[in-house]
Amino acid sequence: MSAAPAYQSGTHARMHGMSRSVPTLRVLSGEAIQPFLDDVARLRMRVFGDWPYLYAGDPDYERGYLAAYARSPRSVFVLAFDGDAVVGASTGLPLVDDDAAFQAPFAAQDVAVERVFYFGESVLLPDWRGHGIGHAFFDAREAHARALGGFDLTAFAAVDRDAGDPRRPDGHRDNSAFWRKRGYVRQPGMTMLLRWQEAGVGDVPHALTFWTRPLATTG
Repeated sequence: MSAAPAYQSGTHARMHGMSRSVPTLRVLSGEAIQPFLDDVARLRMRVFGDWPYLYAGDPDYERGYLAAYARSPRSVFVLAFDGDAVVGASTGLPLVDDDAAFQAPFAAQDVAVERVFYFGESVLLPDWRGHGIGHAFFDAREAHARALGGFDLTAFAAVDRDAGDPRRPDGHRDNSAFWRKRGYVRQPGMTMLLRWQEAGVGDVPHALTFWTRPLATTG
């Protein structure tokens, strides 16, 4: 499926009445991510099990999906650690290294896929949200793409859901405002279909629309 400046050690956030250290972030690429693929797969299945993806986790799909990132020497994984435990992950790779389904909407708009750096996802356990880690994930991936050179655009895809879907949790707020604040623009003419097992429904196609932002030469 489908969204850094290191946090200083000793920084703390107040969570559930306790003082807890903000996770340490590590940036890895290519083969270096291999030891953490199972951790990221578990995070994806847990986080994407909630609205709006409602993903009924499939370990076989996860292995195939994440293998593309491990194969790409220019990929990036930004991992958030609480001690030795991975509590968050954010991924990216050159779009040219991803599957044809991800490239097709760009090719249809005459956008050179080799000039696009694609952000796979950002997944973070609930206890760690609301403390700037989401921004750090974007900062790190954008910095990685700039350091590689040769990219004009960063992009990610988000699932489309009907605003009136009865499964939408009361009070749910999506990430649109956050993404716009980061400078990303939704591209209604750039949509792809991906299949996954949806809880209570089965294996069905889902529409995902791309958001893009020109990659600045400096952060």
